[in-house]
Amino acid sequence: MLAKKSLKDGMIVLAVVIAVKIILQVIAIHPVYELHRDEFLHVDLGYYPSWGYTSVPPVTGVLSMLIIALGKSVFLVKAIPVVFGVLLLVVLWKMIEALGGGHYALILGATCVLFSALLRINTLYQPNSLEYLVWIAVFYVMIRYIQTKFPKYLYASALLLALGLMNKYNIGFLIIGLIPSILFSEHRKLLANRHFYLAVLVMVAIVSPNIYWQYTHDWPVVRHMQTLASTQLVNVDRTGFFMDQFLFFIGGLPVIFAGFISFFRHPPFRKYRIFFWTFVIALALYAYLRAKSYYTIGFYPVFIAFGAVYLETLLRGGVLAKVVRPVLVLIPIALIGYLFPVVVPVKAPADIAKNNARFRMLGLLEWEDGREYALPQDFADMQGWKELAGLVDEAILQVDDRTLCIVQCDNYGQAGAINFYSNHNVRAYTMHADYIYWYPLEEMEVRDVILVKNWWDEDPGREREKALFDNVFKIGEIQNPYARERGTAVYLLKGARGSVNDVLREEIGRRLGTDD
Repeated sequence: MLAKKSLKDGMIVLAVVIAVKIILQVIAIHPVYELHRDEFLHVDLGYYPSWGYTSVPPVTGVLSMLIIALGKSVFLVKAIPVVFGVLLLVVLWKMIEALGGGHYALILGATCVLFSALLRINTLYQPNSLEYLVWIAVFYVMIRYIQTKFPKYLYASALLLALGLMNKYNIGFLIIGLIPSILFSEHRKLLANRHFYLAVLVMVAIVSPNIYWQYTHDWPVVRHMQTLASTQLVNVDRTGFFMDQFLFFIGGLPVIFAGFISFFRHPPFRKYRIFFWTFVIALALYAYLRAKSYYTIGFYPVFIAFGAVYLETLLRGGVLAKVVRPVLVLIPIALIGYLFPVVVPVKAPADIAKNNARFRMLGLLEWEDGREYALPQDFADMQGWKELAGLVDEAILQVDDRTLCIVQCDNYGQAGAINFYSNHNVRAYTMHADYIYWYPLEEMEVRDVILVKNWWDEDPGREREKALFDNVFKIGEIQNPYARERGTAVYLLKGARGSVNDVLREEIGRRLGTDD
């Protein structure tokens, strides 16, 4: 009877945690914000089913197909990462239970993860939310395998790792870190288990279509990483990388450190020490490669689970325990109360610009180019898109035959936003990201072009286009002072004098390195 009551109480607490999570995610985004530039690209993947994409593996495209099939609403785009965030909490709960944690450990662990950077991560439709869910699920099934030695957990690990690789390649660092950690531990006997090799074969079989796609497309992931390294990662400061590690779960730092210690001081957890060394190896690789600091986030919920159980063991009785136990739970709640207005776009841009001291103190106003701006970059990337789509719609109304018209953009954010918010069925494309593969040049002969150009464009007079079209005139430009795209202009090019398709083919070939 007591066991049933305890189980029921635990489920009620979990239900409350999930409800709080959903409420926080709902209020985390001020209505003035639009979708993020990355979200537009990810939604558009759903129109082009494939075993791979330039920017991400295929899972995001499958999810986007579902979004499109269900009506392509902002609600659906935002709901998917929240669902993954809720499932992460459920897996965390099961992990703590598997490690022998009681009610206090469950509440402490859930609180530290709930009130963390994941509140921000789960506001965006990006691969990260599913990625971190997969990471903790991998660790959970590994714990279950270590506890039971049941082969089914090896196959479950293989399936999860395959899903992770088909969602985002970052999980490869987890695999790289695991290999030496297992080889130099008591778990190396796993290499004598035939089920281990069969599980590896299952994983390889699942990811092989994506590997083949990469091969047949001349490894676009390599080009993507080279571009990323030269334009963004080059600005990553290693000191900043390590400092950021303390911010993602700042309220849970005592629990994380307790988790680290537990692998060496708590006898029941010594068999899980490979998780600690996996983290150390992966962290060193990330720092060496100047990776973005948030790539490591998937590790920390696991250490929070271990730390919560270990602290519950240490704080079982006495006056000190009665004081410390509630304090550890309240710390993440108090800190997120202070940080919530700066880690999520809950405040309007004008309010942030007027009072941005906390943003500046936390380094959130510094963009990937190393310069400081009025808003955090991600917030500025959620402004001005509807205005851009409105300008494009104004141009579309002046086109004689929309079936012979395309929208040519300078970047994927512009193209995706137009495709999402435009009221007319004229698709937008760009030579960036996956859009370069999607031009319908075999299906239509382009006559008119709606041109979208960045604010720093060197030819505002459009002299080059005037030589190619009968009429060239400017429709307008984004005026929103808080938009990253402020000044981006829209032009209408009517009456092509030659083959626009040939010009586009030549440029695509040049960009892909396939021209003669």
